[in-house]
Amino acid sequence: MAKLSSSEIRDALGKLAGWDGDESGIKKSYKFKDFVQSMGFVNQVALLAEKADHHPDIEISYNKVNLTLVTHSEGGVTNNDTEMAAKINSLG
Repeated sequence: MAKLSSSEIRDALGKLAGWDGDESGIKKSYKFKDFVQSMGFVNQVALLAEKADHHPDIEISYNKVNLTLVTHSEGGVTNNDTEMAAKINSLG
């Protein structure tokens, strides 16, 4: 899987509501009512990630969840990351 160029990442981010980033990774932050809702969301992301065998970095702080996607083995952002971001966005 090849790394995406800066312009390819910008193009992909234009189609991914709420995501931002660059060659080092793409990121999105979520805010929920409380910790339970945050964890429910994280569990949904975990199921998607396991199915795709592509796992985001996840930071949880009570009602806030920060996700970062990067293909570590390639040293940057690939189609795997943008595809996972789209799947995460489909969670609602």
